[in-house]
Amino acid sequence: MSAAHRFRLHSWGARFGFAVACVWVFTALFAPWLSPHSPDAIDLTRELLPPTSGHLLGTGENGIDVLTHVLYGARVSLEVSFFAVVLSAAVGITLGGIAGYAGGLVDEALMRGVDVLLAFPGILLALFITAVLGPSLANVVFALSFTGWTGYARLTRGQVLTLRERDYVQAARALGSGPGRILVRHLLPNAAGPLLVQATFALPGAIVAEASLSFLGLGVPPGTPSWGALVDQGTQYLLVAPHVALFPGIALAVTVLGFNLLGDALRDAMDPRHGGR
Repeated sequence: MSAAHRFRLHSWGARFGFAVACVWVFTALFAPWLSPHSPDAIDLTRELLPPTSGHLLGTGENGIDVLTHVLYGARVSLEVSFFAVVLSAAVGITLGGIAGYAGGLVDEALMRGVDVLLAFPGILLALFITAVLGPSLANVVFALSFTGWTGYARLTRGQVLTLRERDYVQAARALGSGPGRILVRHLLPNAAGPLLVQATFALPGAIVAEASLSFLGLGVPPGTPSWGALVDQGTQYLLVAPHVALFPGIALAVTVLGFNLLGDALRDAMDPRHGGR
């Protein structure tokens, strides 16, 4: 049974995760058309109102529309998580592939560098980087990429070490293929499955990290819609206006849960031991 077939037959978690991913991407792409108000609109006379027909999720500080900021927050989380995962995967896969194929001192040097970075909690490194560079989307992406590439490097190295002595690799080497061609044409494509699963699990991690940095005031610039920033704002009004923190918190939790379930489904579908499911 193919991996695609196993994925289609997977549990409700796969379908739920896929649906959440589709809704999240659709919301992020079309937020300007879905939002009932401008994200920059404020109305001090309608501050901290509960949900009404004019503001379906209520209003927050300075009268901002919570629904609008939740929708635009999905847009910010998509930009940050997508670029952070792509950049960290590109760096990690490249360095891990080189380390696994070259071996020797190259492998030793690169992996010791990975060990040094892994000795520090990723979120603390990201906090330090954004505190030094200042809050901006680009700095958040850089911080998360800098702390996220090590997982791809270790995974790619392990896959390359497993595959590099296979017959088809030996045949390509005997036919005169260089290391770069062997990596790109033979080794990395056969390691794509585990790397795709890794990226799927990395997305919710990046979403939570961006929300955490924004919650602490070190993520997106002030005034930029963000789930973390909205939760931070809402914590000041939990007793009088709990909806300000509740709805972005729900959006964050559901999105992370959906992508984790999607990652579980992809991992199970690509594992031959689950072929009988």
